[in-house]
Amino acid sequence: MRLPLLKAQSFYFRATNFLVIGLTLQALAMFPAHAATSTQQLTSSPSMLRFGSIDLGKSESLLITLTNTNPTSVTITDISSSNSEFSTAELSMPMVVPAGQSVDVNVIFTPTSSGWTSENIRFICDAPTPALALQVMGTGTNSVALVANPPTLSFNQVAVGAKVTLPVVITNDRTSDVTIPSILSTSGEFSVTGANVPLTLSNGQSVTVDVTFAPQSSGTIGGSIFVSPGLVIPLSGTSSAATGQLVLSPAPLNFGDVAVGNTATQSLTLSAIGTSVTVSSAASGSSQFVLDGASFPFTIAAGQSQSFNVAFTPQNSGVQSSSLSFTSNASDSQAVESLSGTGTVDSYSVNLYWNPSTDVTGYNVYRSTASNGNYSKINSSLDPTTAFTDTTVASGQTYYYAATSVNSTGQESSRSTPPVEAVVP
Repeated sequence: MRLPLLKAQSFYFRATNFLVIGLTLQALAMFPAHAATSTQQLTSSPSMLRFGSIDLGKSESLLITLTNTNPTSVTITDISSSNSEFSTAELSMPMVVPAGQSVDVNVIFTPTSSGWTSENIRFICDAPTPALALQVMGTGTNSVALVANPPTLSFNQVAVGAKVTLPVVITNDRTSDVTIPSILSTSGEFSVTGANVPLTLSNGQSVTVDVTFAPQSSGTIGGSIFVSPGLVIPLSGTSSAATGQLVLSPAPLNFGDVAVGNTATQSLTLSAIGTSVTVSSAASGSSQFVLDGASFPFTIAAGQSQSFNVAFTPQNSGVQSSSLSFTSNASDSQAVESLSGTGTVDSYSVNLYWNPSTDVTGYNVYRSTASNGNYSKINSSLDPTTAFTDTTVASGQTYYYAATSVNSTGQESSRSTPPVEAVVP
């Protein structure tokens, strides 16, 4: 009885081992497939290309951007395609793509036979993950139904966050009607408007659509507009990083009247519009105007402001003007604030009056800078009144005055005594 039992145990043991071995092999077989689905270190944008219907012998080019997502550089050693109708623009191999960097590649479709065709273009590199396979497809034809004018669109230097729109005219080039069921963009940074689809174009009839480029990142960006049943409009755009704008307020800055030697201040506000702005320096065109309280460099966040005082100390009388220039990384790298003010000198006068004399026709007024000094007459003509105002005095001076009377025969009396002293502040 034990022998059959032993055989049964032995058979069961082998079966168990067989099953375990089988499961082990299955797990090993699944492992490479799982690894192949890991993150691709060399990526393409867009991830596939769809060419339109192209006349035999003619070519159409679409732009892709290859990006190295690896933390180290990746070297592309070869580009292969088993379908000669698809090719890439001539590139120098091997091509090194630094970590986090991108390279633009033009993929070209030149059909040699009618009908739809597709292929995987392989970008072979030294990254741990397998070669990047880019799916491409297109149709060769003897008679293109739709044509675009212009056949391609290029957008140049559009700031990130801004948008630019260009028109393109789509025309039915066939003798029969052509129905357009859809018009689609292959890239989120390009959009198309202006046509209510589905629509039907008769022979020679056209429709105009607007293509808008609204970049979200800087660099060269490729895309296309697919117009069913087979027209592709290649698109490309170059975007630049958005730059802020430095706004000065108030502009201009006017100090009004300020006494010579005194100082007046006014507030000047600097605001950053769009993105943050770093101000690296400021320069005044005149020592009479000075920016107070600024320490360079300083950064103003987007939508925020900083205020500083500008001081005006006139050294001369009359209108004074200059400018204050701020150097920054804003779109206008040098913002200029116009400055003006008027230097004034305080004017003084001495008012004189005296008692009237009898039998006189008028009076003369004399002035000296010393009580016993030389006196000079300061009235240009005989003064018939008993008052006189001297407006030719200077600040900080002391003057002495005396008056004389003149009768009808022209005789002049001696000067009044003692002389009157006047101290001008």
